[in-house]
Amino acid sequence: MTERAITVRGGATPRGRFPHARVADGFVFVSGTSSRRPDNTIEGAEADEFGATRLDVAVQTRAVLEHLRGILAEAGCGLDDLVQATAYLVDMNDFAAYNAVWAEYFDESGPARTTVAVHALPHPHLRIEIQAVARRPDGGDAGRTPITTEEEP
Repeated sequence: MTERAITVRGGATPRGRFPHARVADGFVFVSGTSSRRPDNTIEGAEADEFGATRLDVAVQTRAVLEHLRGILAEAGCGLDDLVQATAYLVDMNDFAAYNAVWAEYFDESGPARTTVAVHALPHPHLRIEIQAVARRPDGGDAGRTPITTEEEP
């Protein structure tokens, strides 16, 4: 069994001691991913000069899916290789906008999906986080060593 941790250089630093993903037995297990940028700002979150915030779950969902795409690329696969995803929404009133963006990326042949409401995410401006599992196209890890990952011993 080949296992390795993936931390994407140039990606947002995980807010704890865990990798962006872990490859094991031909699967890629992606940690919860948000729209947080490498500089810790949040895509889809804006504040005006008075401090009023505008949080756009559609923009955040698109950013999360693109971050997932980048993490999966480091593992040698893509969004088409996703087999399961769990989305965490702070407010189920955001479901329609999130679902519309999801439909830009996937149809009924896409990954199995569960969406749950949560009380909060690690930053008050985050509206969505997605955790996912992908199957590597080659069924394993042989011959694939992404050049921009850090491997755990």
